[in-house]
Formats: sequence, C-alpha cells, structure tokens
Amino acid sequence: MLPKVTLTPAADKFMRRIVRFSGLPAGAGLRLLVSPGGCSGYTSEFSAEPAPQDGEQAVDIDGLRLFLPAESRLLLDGITIDFTETPTQSGLTFINPNQAPCACSSAETAAPAGVARIEVGAIGRGKPPARPLAS
Repeated sequence: MLPKVTLTPAADKFMRRIVRFSGLPAGAGLRLLVSPGGCSGYTSEFSAEPAPQDGEQAVDIDGLRLFLPAESRLLLDGITIDFTETPTQSGLTFINPNQAPCACSSAETAAPAGVARIEVGAIGRGKPPARPLAS
C-alpha cells in the first residue's frame, strides 16, 4: 500500500535539495524513516540514496522519489510533511489532521524534530544512588 502523503512547498524544496546536492546519479531519492514519538507525534531520519533497499517502496511525488520502509508507509498515510525553520531549530514536521496539535508551551521547550528530550534527573546506571554513610 502506498501512502497518500502531502508535501508543503517548503518540505518539497528541502527534500529536493538533499537529493540534488548529494552527488548521486539520476533516479536517486530520499530515504525517509519515520517512527512514533517526538512533539509532533513522529520522529524521522532521512538520507539521499541511489535506490530503495529491500522492503522499501518508491513513492514518486512530482518527480521527487521517496524511499519508504513499511512502517513509514503506514505512519505517513494521510499526513502532510512540512519543513520548518526557526532561529533555534529546523527540520521536517508532520501534520496529522486527525491528531490534536502539540501542547508544548513554546518552541523552546519542544525538542527538535527527530530528537528526544531527556531530563538529566532521569538518567541512571540501573542502580539506586548511593546513600551517605551514617556517622
């Protein structure tokens, strides 16, 4: 099943530049790996590639080839992909018309697309912190 994906002009321009400046021959495309998570509900990884890998399908959007593995095809069905750029971050964002918008209080508290934010206090080595010895 090929997903129904919509690209904004900004996302289309960004993706085409990645492929064009990759130095790959004609027919190259953008591999887009999408997984659940992130502020917009999705995180992504992308790279310019000469051809799809086994298990990936090529989706042609007005001459732009996207190489999508199965999970990405399922997640992207009905999604609009945008490219946003602010003074502090830039990247692909995913707009799901059936999902409530992000509840972040500001762009500063939101993690950039594709990056998970982990509070320092949540990091541990699997054992409880050492307790001070009684004197």
